[in-house]
Amino acid sequence: MSAPFIFIATNRLREGKLAAERDRAADLSSFIEVNEPQLLAFNEYVNEDGTEVGVVQIHPDADSMEFHMGVVAERAARAYTETLEATTGIQVYGEPSEAVLEMLRRQAGAGVPMTVKRHHLGGFTRVHAN
Repeated sequence: MSAPFIFIATNRLREGKLAAERDRAADLSSFIEVNEPQLLAFNEYVNEDGTEVGVVQIHPDADSMEFHMGVVAERAARAYTETLEATTGIQVYGEPSEAVLEMLRRQAGAGVPMTVKRHHLGGFTRVHAN
């Protein structure tokens, strides 16, 4: 198996929207699980004070990330009007296409730091069936 494509985004929550984000994340996860069978992992975490969430995605390749962004585009836009205030950072591990980079820049907005680490030096991905 080649190296996976990993995406991590950090987002600031709108004040008082943690419960709504918890519901949104559960709904989104179910939607993605049904509609994107190629996606290896999709998880969201919240910090201790409930003001910031991190989204971690593990894709088999950059094509999967590009497909994912198209599938969730409407839901992502709605999240920024309902529960998410802003993206504060993006990390990409793997070789993104120019289309993926452009979509990420557009979604995150100007000035959001984006780190891209393209070259996989070693490791493995283990996927267990539930």
